[in-house]
Amino acid sequence: MTVAQQDTPVDFEFTAQSQSSHEVEIRARVDGFLNKRVYTEGQPVQAGQTLFLMDPKPFEAALQTANGQLAQQQARYTVAKANLARVVPLAAQNALSKKDLDDAIGSEQQAKAAVIAAQGQVQTAQLNLSYTTIKSPISGVSSFARVQDGSYVAATSAGPLTYVYQLDPIWVNFSVSENELLGYHNQITNGQLRFPANQDFEVSLELADGSLFPARGRINFSNPAFSSQTGTFLVRAVFDNPKGSLRPGQFVRAKVSGAVRPKAILVPQRSVQQGAKGHFVWVVDNESKAHPRMVEVGAWHGDDWFITQGLQPGERVIVDGAVRVAANAQVKIITASAEAKPTASAQ
Repeated sequence: MTVAQQDTPVDFEFTAQSQSSHEVEIRARVDGFLNKRVYTEGQPVQAGQTLFLMDPKPFEAALQTANGQLAQQQARYTVAKANLARVVPLAAQNALSKKDLDDAIGSEQQAKAAVIAAQGQVQTAQLNLSYTTIKSPISGVSSFARVQDGSYVAATSAGPLTYVYQLDPIWVNFSVSENELLGYHNQITNGQLRFPANQDFEVSLELADGSLFPARGRINFSNPAFSSQTGTFLVRAVFDNPKGSLRPGQFVRAKVSGAVRPKAILVPQRSVQQGAKGHFVWVVDNESKAHPRMVEVGAWHGDDWFITQGLQPGERVIVDGAVRVAANAQVKIITASAEAKPTASAQ
C-alpha cells in the first residue's frame, strides 16, 4: 500500500454505567401509622399519583383543634376592635385618659396578632393532614415498598418508603483516567488530535449482549475535579429512553465520537512487525527493494494502526507476505485487487 495522510475520525471507548436522571426517595413527612400501599410495585407511576396512605385521624383532630383556637382568637379580636371603637371618641373628648386609649389600642393589636398566629396553626395542621397522602413528585418507575402496611413511620428517623426512578431521559456515567486526559491534551497540543467545536461529542452505547442501544446521546456534564480516591474524571452523557429499555445500574460500553486525528497515517495491523528494537514495517523503495523501518505506533483504529513517527506520505509499505521478505531483497509486488482474481477463479 502507498502511505497517505488523511483526517481520520476516532472513537474513544469507556466502560460506563447507566443512572436514573431523577431518582427520588419517597419519605414520610409526618409521624404516624401507614395504612395502605396503593401503587403496584415495579410499575410506572405518574407525577402526583398517590403511593401511600397514612392514618389521617390524629391530624384531622389536630386540624379541628386549630380551627377552634382560630375561632376563639377571632372572637377576641372582634371584641377588642369594638372596644377600641368606643374608646377612641371618648378619648377625643377627654372623657378617658390617654392610658385607657393606649390599652385599648394594645389589646386590639394583640388580638389581631393572635388571629394571625392561629391562622398559621390551621395552615400547619392542614399541611400535616395533606402529608398523610404520600404522592410521587415525578413520573417514573416505582421500586418495592420498604415499609409494610400497618407499620409506624417516624419522619425524622425512618428511611425511605420507596424510590421512584425517572427513565426518560437516562444518564450514562463513565470515567476518564488522569493519564488518558493528559494524553489527549498533549496530542491536541502537538496537532495529533482535534476535538469537536464546543466539545460537542456524540455517544453511542453497546449493551452487555453486544447489541447497540438505538438512541445516541450527548455529553451534558463533566466533573470539574478529579476523584481523590480513583484519580479519574467523571463524565455524564444523556440519552432519550422513551421505552425504558435502558434501566439504571446497567453496565455498557460507551463509544465517544467526534474527535479527529488530522493528517493521520494508517497502516493495517498485519503490516506492523515486532522486532528486538520495537515495531517496524517493510518499506519498498523505487528499485522494488525492501528495507525495515522502525516506527512509533499509536492507537488501533479498527483493523488499522496509527503510525505517529517513521513513515512519510508516498512511501510504499508491504502489507502481506512480509515473512518471506529479507532486507535489501528484490520483491515482486502484487496489488490486493490483482491477487484476488486468481484466488476467486481457483475457488
